[in-house]
This record gives sequence, C-alpha cells and structure tokens, in this order.
Amino acid sequence: MSPKTVGLIAHTGKPGAAELVRQLQSEFELAKVEVRLEKATAELAGLQSKRTVAQLGAEADLLVVLGGDGTILNVLSGLEDTIKPIFGINIGSLGFLTCLNSSAYQEAVQSIVTGKFALSERVLIHVEITRRDGTRQSWRALNDAVISRGEISRLIRLRVRVNGAPLTEFNADGLVVATPTGSTAYSLSAGGPILEPLSGVFVITPICPHVLTNRSVIVGDDSVIEIEPGDPDDPVYLTLDGRDPVPLDYGSTVAIRRAKEVLPLAVLPDLSFFSVVRQKLKWSGSTI
Repeated sequence: MSPKTVGLIAHTGKPGAAELVRQLQSEFELAKVEVRLEKATAELAGLQSKRTVAQLGAEADLLVVLGGDGTILNVLSGLEDTIKPIFGINIGSLGFLTCLNSSAYQEAVQSIVTGKFALSERVLIHVEITRRDGTRQSWRALNDAVISRGEISRLIRLRVRVNGAPLTEFNADGLVVATPTGSTAYSLSAGGPILEPLSGVFVITPICPHVLTNRSVIVGDDSVIEIEPGDPDDPVYLTLDGRDPVPLDYGSTVAIRRAKEVLPLAVLPDLSFFSVVRQKLKWSGSTI
C-alpha cells in the first residue's frame, strides 16, 4: 500500500523524538504525503494539532509510531473501532514490533511512500471478566493477559480451563496467556517458547510455578481459556499489555479468546521474523 495520509505518533519522553518528528514531517511533505499529528506529538515538536490517537486512527491510512514496542501497545489501546496499519520506527531499547531504527528514518519514508513493506496480520485477544454479580468488562490486547499476585509475596492459585475442560490449578506467582506476537515479551521472560507470528496458537505460561511439572501449554487460537482465582484470601490482578492492573476478586472468571479484529503490522519484506529474533536477542551461531 502507498498511503496518501499518515498519522504520526511519538513517545514524547524519548530523547531525539522531537527532531525525528520534524524530520519525518519534512520528508513526507517532500513526497507529497499528508501528515497529521497526534496532539502531544505536535506539542513536542512545537507544532499545532488537537487530534487524539483515536481520531488519527479514523483519518489516516497508516499510523507511523515512533518509540518502542510499548509505544505501539499504547497506541493500539488508544484506538477505538477502527484499527489502521502501524509502521513502527524504533527509538526504544528492543523493538520486536518496529521496522527500522530512527537513524534510518529516510529509508522508512521511502518504504512507506513506495509501498515497499508488507502487512503482517497480528492476532489480538479479547479478554472479558465476569464478576460474581454478573457484571462484565472487556478489552482487547496484542501481547498478553497476565494474572498475578499483589504486593504480598506469596504464591496464588489459579484454576484454568480450556474449551470448558479443566487444565490444572497453577500454584505460582501468576500466569501469562500470550499471543504469538506476545511470546517474545513477558512469556519469554517466564520461560515460555518463542512462537512464529502466524502460528495460529496461544501459549499459557506459569510465572515461577511451585510445581516443577507446570510448564507452558500451547493451545490453538480458536480456544477459549478461562481462569479463576483459587483462594478468596489471595489478592489477584489482571494486566493487559502492561497497562494499569485491574483487581480480580474471588468468584470472578477471566475468559480469553481470539478477537474479531487483527492488527496489520508493517514489516520489511527482506527481513524475516527469525532474523529479527536473532538480532534482538543477540543470538550468534555456534563457536564450535
């Protein structure tokens, strides 16, 4: 795709973000591509705009996000019904979801203007809490749903079902349910496997399990995963993509399933997922 209008959103706390915004705007204008800025991004660069992330999502053909993976997750959470393709430029520390580093901003503009990028349709999860009184809350997320303990340093018990069938009761610090995209985030730190982005599965990974036989479980992304706190005295919280935790009271159920929407994430056609993994995790070949 060759977008006619791009929305520009930056992590305003990153060094060099203001200059990068101005450079990108100049490059896009030279290429006759209209640029619209998110409000805080415009203020950072000394420009004017009152647009929210949701408004940019409705107006732009492509969202160019400057930051790291966390910035892209924050932008996704700010979008409403319309999810537009996201092209990430990394000024963060890791950047599994970004295409290029900030030093290659001219290459990024050329890739966008000429349409020389592909869109990887990343699965999102729909997460719903059903409380004891029957009330419900729901959200969507790209990376993961994490159920973890509060400030008290003790294990929590979590009962898990998959498609209505009991899996087990985990006795652990918590549990991560990750998409393939999220498999390189918290789930990986907790000992989970790396999943290829289009593998069509979810992974359930316990955090510091008390029982050594409790390990990651991979299920199809057509599954419904249900999780319930197992002890009324344990403070338990739900966190989605690193956002603010939501208290989960005893008697509530968290249901996690594939969302109807997907995120079209820009990727460079000559850079494979496994090349990105090798680069970001600093893997090198055997020295033997």
